[in-house]
Amino acid sequence: MLGNFKYSNPTKIYFGEDSLQFLNEELPKYGQNIMLTYGGGSIKKNGIYDKVVEILTANGKTVFEDAGVMPNPTVEKLYEGCKIAKENNVDLILAVGGGSVCDYAKAVSVSTYCEEEPWDKYYLRMEDVDNKIIPVGCVLTMVGTGSEMNGGAVITNHEQKLKIGHVFGDNVFPKFSILNPVYTYTLPEYQMVAGFYDIMNHITEQYFSGEDDNTSDYIMEGLMKSLIHSSRIAIKNPKDYEARSNIMWTATWALNTLVAMGKSTDWMVHMIGQSVGAYTDATHGMTLAAISLPYYRYIMPYGLAKFKRFAVNVWNVNPENKTDEEIAAEGLNAMEAWMNELGLVMNITDLGATEDMIESIANGTFIMPGGYKVLTHEEIVDILKNSL
Repeated sequence: MLGNFKYSNPTKIYFGEDSLQFLNEELPKYGQNIMLTYGGGSIKKNGIYDKVVEILTANGKTVFEDAGVMPNPTVEKLYEGCKIAKENNVDLILAVGGGSVCDYAKAVSVSTYCEEEPWDKYYLRMEDVDNKIIPVGCVLTMVGTGSEMNGGAVITNHEQKLKIGHVFGDNVFPKFSILNPVYTYTLPEYQMVAGFYDIMNHITEQYFSGEDDNTSDYIMEGLMKSLIHSSRIAIKNPKDYEARSNIMWTATWALNTLVAMGKSTDWMVHMIGQSVGAYTDATHGMTLAAISLPYYRYIMPYGLAKFKRFAVNVWNVNPENKTDEEIAAEGLNAMEAWMNELGLVMNITDLGATEDMIESIANGTFIMPGGYKVLTHEEIVDILKNSL
């Protein structure tokens, strides 16, 4: 049966080619001081920065810039942002960029007025927020993470070799997010396809849990089929608006908490992939791609019915005259073929991982209980070896 749950999502979405203009509706709701947070400067090259600053200026806001957010935001960068926010009494953090920038903005929002060490409180002890939170708004320029409509914030601590995500409550969700598919056009192909797989894995992490025939599973099958279809168009023509807009909206629904309702959810691919990322600083979506098939092939016997359903309903595998194991395996083979079609990285060696890192990566992997099999340390080591 469908599990009991409470559902709330307070993020307002503005979607489409003219969506940035709605920033004019949101800004009057907040105070004078805006922290403009962005990454390495690509938004200055493609003109998005100028458009955002023009709107901020027209609304009479005082802007404090926090640039240089890296693809895997570090704890040092987090504290740098907190300093800017606190010293300037920031009223709103406006994140302009991809998921890492949005994640970082949420981490700054809860950490600025934290009276303890934020890394220890939120990322090691996983405690709730009990201090002042600075509101966050997002202007999205890359799709994949779903960070524009959830409470997730992933931070990397290189000194401790840990990359950890904290999923905060809906009081930390962005107050609004602006999604213009055109803003994703200039993204390099490597980052684009990494984002596509991040979306896919967000869905499969939630899909491959539980044996129940529930509404969430049907929604997820539709999302996956839409993503597969549109990704094949986008890889050939990155400026196909229909494909890129469908992918952008799929990414949001993949991780805005809706499809998790009534599910136990898995997240072990993310846990292993994030540990790989802590050692290699590799692109997040690519770490997921490299880990996924070894993991899913390992747990498939423990959730055979769902893997069979995945093969038939998502990949259109013909089940006639085949065993359940053969059908399920064919489904994973079909996913592998699609991943190769996109040009994803399929092993952690190509991401910079080496065999002598395996034990340490396994040690840094948080074991989650929601999937079909609760892994042991030794099983994580075996999966990593099969991912080399």
